[in-house]
Amino acid sequence: MNTLRLFSRKFESVPASTAWYLTDLAEARGKQELYTRQSPQRLRALREHALVESAVSSNRIEGVEVEKSRIATLIFGKPLLRDRDEERSEGIDRP
Repeated sequence: MNTLRLFSRKFESVPASTAWYLTDLAEARGKQELYTRQSPQRLRALREHALVESAVSSNRIEGVEVEKSRIATLIFGKPLLRDRDEERSEGIDRP
C-alpha cells in the first residue's frame, strides 16, 4: 500500500524493494516465455491432464461415474456414449 502512495506522489527514485519485485516479475516472465517455447508438448500434456482432472471432479460432484479408461476419450474425442451417466457428463464438462 505504501508503494502506491509513493507512486501517487512525485518521487525522485524507485524504492529498492519495489525494484526487487519488478526484477523478480521480469525474470519470471522471461522464464515462462522460454519454457513455453522450449516445451510446448509438455505444457500441452499438463493442460490436458488438468482438463481431465477437472472433468472427473466435476462429474463426481454431479454423481456421474465413467470408466477410467474412457475418460480422456470422452473429453477429447467423439465416442459413442455407452449409458445415461455418460450422456449426462457429455454436455457438462466439454471444453
